[in-house]
Amino acid sequence: MMNRAHGGTSRCWWTAAVSLAITLFVADVPAADNKVPGVTVERKREIDPVKDGDPVVNNLERRTFRFFWDTSSKQNGMAPDRYPSPSFASIAAVGFALTAYVVGAERGFVSRSRARARVLTTLRFLAGLPQGPEETGTAGYKGFYYHFLNMNDGLRFGTSELSTVDTGLLLGGVLLCQSYFDRDTRAEKEIRDLAAQIYGRVEWTWAQNRPSAISHGWRPETGFLRYDWRGYNEAMLVYILALGSPTYPVEADAWQEWTQTYKNSWGKYEGQELLSFGPLFGHQYSHVWIDFRGIQDDYMRSKGMDYFENSRRAALAQRDYARSNPMRWRGYDGEIWGISASDGPSDVVQIFNGEERGFFSYAGRGAASSHILDDGTIAPTASVGSIAFAPEIAIPTIRAFRARFGEHLYQKYGFLDAVNPSFTFVNVPLRHGKIIENLGWVADDYLGIDQGPIVAMIENYRSGFIWTTMQRNPNIRRGLERAGFKGGWLDQPAPVAK
Repeated sequence: MMNRAHGGTSRCWWTAAVSLAITLFVADVPAADNKVPGVTVERKREIDPVKDGDPVVNNLERRTFRFFWDTSSKQNGMAPDRYPSPSFASIAAVGFALTAYVVGAERGFVSRSRARARVLTTLRFLAGLPQGPEETGTAGYKGFYYHFLNMNDGLRFGTSELSTVDTGLLLGGVLLCQSYFDRDTRAEKEIRDLAAQIYGRVEWTWAQNRPSAISHGWRPETGFLRYDWRGYNEAMLVYILALGSPTYPVEADAWQEWTQTYKNSWGKYEGQELLSFGPLFGHQYSHVWIDFRGIQDDYMRSKGMDYFENSRRAALAQRDYARSNPMRWRGYDGEIWGISASDGPSDVVQIFNGEERGFFSYAGRGAASSHILDDGTIAPTASVGSIAFAPEIAIPTIRAFRARFGEHLYQKYGFLDAVNPSFTFVNVPLRHGKIIENLGWVADDYLGIDQGPIVAMIENYRSGFIWTTMQRNPNIRRGLERAGFKGGWLDQPAPVAK
């Protein structure tokens, strides 16, 4: 296993070596100057010796990509909610899997042709799944998908809700594939057509049960869920997709409905002034696919910042919260930080440091002015998923996780979901994970929705590739413009595919 020492002298050697190169050729193909009959160079990328030369970051990106490539169904593309525990599929994890395939093709982890085949399998299956208002026998309704589906047949799992936000996370991956697979071939044209079909049939206006907000979701047994999406949280992407729809677009006042509750989230926390949301995933998900650097809606113009800077401040605030450690949990410091929705040890109350403390299994943990739920559980996805916003604090945390927890946390597919150094109670039944002597509780599963931001945001940090690809997508540009975003790349022509 690599430790912090490995990340010192070895990293310097690696950086010096790669800085001698001019370009990186995907899939180990020869340089264009040395033409070989029958061999085609698909693309090349300029080397950044700092961002591309860190073997610890590179290894984590590759391993996390492999999670999606290996665990998603080769027959239908369904991605498990968790692994290796037996699991149903998560429609949001499918969106992250599609995103990972594009990253893998661009990085040369797999060939473009293999990624294309997997994407085609997934989109054909999604497009062909039955939709309707029945309680069973369907995968969705009105273009939306149920939160959880059966891995084998793709139909609704249990009484899972029709989820607007999880459908949105799926569509992020679908539209990325639409823009990435841009060649004039039958297979890549089919990908683009299927993406347009899947996105175009979503009836966003139907989901506005209490106009102009968009509902959390719907169940055939009981109708629309009680709550609507109002800012600030992970659903920013939902509104941009709904505004950008070519078929069922919501009116522009939906964005005003979304932002009118920002006043409840704006404030100062750990020295940072920002729109708060406790779990860090809410500051990451929309940014997986949309580059918010330098573009502003009316609200952010009034604050003199953008949503990218807001997410950066959220990461800095959480790092400082861990450093101050007001609840005196074991293991928190300036390098081990990051609280978000994740697995945890158990739903119990135990005595810790002479006090009764509550602990949880899976929970929406977070630390912000509006929401603190902290039971000592730290999720690598929270800090690593912030790498594009604040690499100077995220990268040392990757190294610290590996140095302190070693192979107990860092395994075949990267980081297991979470750790809790304070939970050392050996006689308590665990929902997930196990107790490691001198380390505390460590998860034993990977979660698809936590793996997704790791591989995607590492790539956005290294190259911005997902962001520039999505800048070419007319639906995303239209959604942003209808929400009132201006400036930055939106004021420039769409980038041309390389």
